[in-house]
Amino acid sequence: MDRAFLSDRAVQYARLARLDRPIGNFLLLWPMLWALWLAAEGIPDLHLLVIFVLGVLVMRAAGCVINDFADRNIDGHVKRTTQRPMARGLVSPREALTLFIVLCLLAFGLVLLTNRLTIQLSLVAVLLAASYPFMKRYTHLPQVHLGAAFGWAVPMAFAAQTGGVPALAWLVFTAAVVWATVYDTQYAMVDRDDDLKIGVKSTAVLFGEMDRLMIGILQLLMLVTLLLVGQQAELGAIYYVGVLIGAGFFVRQQWLIRLREREACFRAFLNNNLFGGVIFLGLVLHYALAAG
Repeated sequence: MDRAFLSDRAVQYARLARLDRPIGNFLLLWPMLWALWLAAEGIPDLHLLVIFVLGVLVMRAAGCVINDFADRNIDGHVKRTTQRPMARGLVSPREALTLFIVLCLLAFGLVLLTNRLTIQLSLVAVLLAASYPFMKRYTHLPQVHLGAAFGWAVPMAFAAQTGGVPALAWLVFTAAVVWATVYDTQYAMVDRDDDLKIGVKSTAVLFGEMDRLMIGILQLLMLVTLLLVGQQAELGAIYYVGVLIGAGFFVRQQWLIRLREREACFRAFLNNNLFGGVIFLGLVLHYALAAG
């Protein structure tokens, strides 16, 4: 194999794994980081932090690969996805499946550096990640399934840090699922016109003209869940300031999606990165001040 061929394969595989689109990494990382800081009541064990950051990045890449494999006959009909490698025939289905398996094995290798409970929970993570892309064919709630896949790092983080999965972990997991449903519905609003034509299901299609209202209800539920997390974890005022700022970001997102324009809905989706970051900052500052 010549160098040019290998270079081209590397570029196409990187695009398939969305290495050029880091926003998804952050949306997965934030709930996991919330969980690690809450489980450790401050800075978590360094080796676990490294394992989980790398694991989330690898599994996000694997999820993107299997998503494109599942949608290889759909992406060419959706404006936003026509340039994806598989839609253009630049990567074969066999290559995609091989890459998915390799990435899953890498992630499992990282999990093997933790405890038995975390390893057991990781099997559910792989099942959720592998099954999500196919849900849009059978249910209008694939965004909820995505939330479970994205949020499963939460109970795993608690298990790795504490050896158990307490009620607080499931509360944070609930927040992660609701939040993913919010931002992935905004994301689905970008593709709704195309999805209606080709018969792809989503919460954006399900909600129809009630999309803004339903997103607003979910945003409110997300904020209430975060307040319950603060109460159960006995967090201080700085955390609640973070939640308040996060509520401001939700208001901003509602403004952006008011006309349901593609680009504005996509900006609302991207704005969730700031939301996740400010909640994490509130946690970090709370424990830093408590330790001081």
